[in-house]
Amino acid sequence: MSSTKIKGLIATIVVLLLLAVGAGLFIWKQQQQITVMAEQFSLEKESLFDEYNELSLQYEGYKFSVGNDSLVELLQNEQVKVQRLLEELRTVKSTNAKRIGELKKELDLLRTIMRGYVRQIDSLSIANQQLKEENVKVNRRYEQEKANVSRLSKEKDQLTERVTMAAKLETSGIRVAALNSKGKETNKISRAEQLAVSFNIVRNITAPVGEKTIYLRIMKPDNDVLMKSRDHLFSYEGKSINYSSRRVIEYEGEEVPVTIYWDIEEYLSPGEYRVYIFADSHIIGQRAFTLEK
Repeated sequence: MSSTKIKGLIATIVVLLLLAVGAGLFIWKQQQQITVMAEQFSLEKESLFDEYNELSLQYEGYKFSVGNDSLVELLQNEQVKVQRLLEELRTVKSTNAKRIGELKKELDLLRTIMRGYVRQIDSLSIANQQLKEENVKVNRRYEQEKANVSRLSKEKDQLTERVTMAAKLETSGIRVAALNSKGKETNKISRAEQLAVSFNIVRNITAPVGEKTIYLRIMKPDNDVLMKSRDHLFSYEGKSINYSSRRVIEYEGEEVPVTIYWDIEEYLSPGEYRVYIFADSHIIGQRAFTLEK
């Protein structure tokens, strides 16, 4: 073989070697690029997965913080959609760049929807807070009005009590005398045939005028009541109690002298006796006196 042919063969071999090396370098670079892109797709898929998962958790959190049933249902529906896309993302290949890109766009859309719901939730939260503040104000006004009503009711009761007390009849100059058969006073029980209780109903222009029944209740030393019949009853402090004697008078607001008698028909022991005078279910006077043997 001539030297010329040998040189041509060597040149061809060198060219082929250079082409082989170049092709190997190209293929290596392509594989490196594919590896880098695969890693990038894997990282992007992982990041996208985390974002979907975070969005799902946000929907879950908002469901429990919203008191509106309709809005909760909408949030739940969106969360179901996020979970479905999350499961799809879990199974899609990292190299499926087209689908991963579509899922990324879906994520952006879901975030936009979420921001709309967040604005609604914030509006509801503000409205609820305003309602709470208004409710506090209403309750405060209610308590104030309740306190005012209670105060006015108390003042009314006090005024009614004062008016009642002012209208209550009163007595003055109460005097008890034991009388004998001739109507003369005596201190001896053995000679007494009658007890005379005299007093004045004092002037009171605030008291209701008209017919008044004055009740006399005489208590013996043993605290028993002198009475002619157990059917002789009148009302006092919500109870029916016995009286000894009574008298009906006409009261016109001016002072009226009154005398009520008790006929002695039973044995009376010596000691301290007490008389109580009643009118209009009130006790209007009392006096103690002593009878000697």
